[in-house]
Amino acid sequence: MASMTTIITILIIITTISNIVYASTMQENDILCLKSIKSSIQDPHNSLTSWQFPKKITPGFICSFAGIQCWNALENRVLNIDLSSLGLKGEFPSGIFKCESLSTLILSNNKFYGSIPSNISTMVPFIVNLSLSSNDFSGEIPASLGNFTYLNSLELDHNRFSGRIPSTIGSLARLREFSVANNLLVGPIPHFESGILLPEQSYWIIPVISNLNIRKYLNFQLLENVKNSPEQK
Repeated sequence: MASMTTIITILIIITTISNIVYASTMQENDILCLKSIKSSIQDPHNSLTSWQFPKKITPGFICSFAGIQCWNALENRVLNIDLSSLGLKGEFPSGIFKCESLSTLILSNNKFYGSIPSNISTMVPFIVNLSLSSNDFSGEIPASLGNFTYLNSLELDHNRFSGRIPSTIGSLARLREFSVANNLLVGPIPHFESGILLPEQSYWIIPVISNLNIRKYLNFQLLENVKNSPEQK
């Protein structure tokens, strides 16, 4: 019968190998994530020319890509993606779910369109900062946004979202920044359990509001397209 020392040694070796395989798989997934993003969007200004995928993979090679920040410069593991103001076009990149440790996703000031995936909170569950502002996204804001655990900042302003703000967003315990101005939204503002404070002349509030009495709850600046709401005609 093998000695206890031998058994422990074998278990340590198995655990080490498992950890190495798991880490390698995660990094491979992040590479696939970026490949998917690049192939799914249009890049008319060649802003992503640095996104090259050689046959021979080296540690941390994706960390030099434009808009990419890694957890560690020697790992192909994506921490943040910032593709703002690059003139990119396309729908929300569905392959983003392969970036399993993603913390920040910024797609603002581009020409993305279509709807936000209804399962976005399971696609990128560890997101802390999400900015989709100044694009052409449309449809309803998905209620699943309220399922994020770590979300601090949510910027959806200057798009074409319609309908109501999901009440689930009010349950985001860590939310500190929230912007939905200049959309086609109607209805009341959710109650924020996080105690978020909106400053004077904030651009965080919906531009088409059916209940203008919310002034007594929040300070906000009425935006230009409020003039076109039914109440103003």
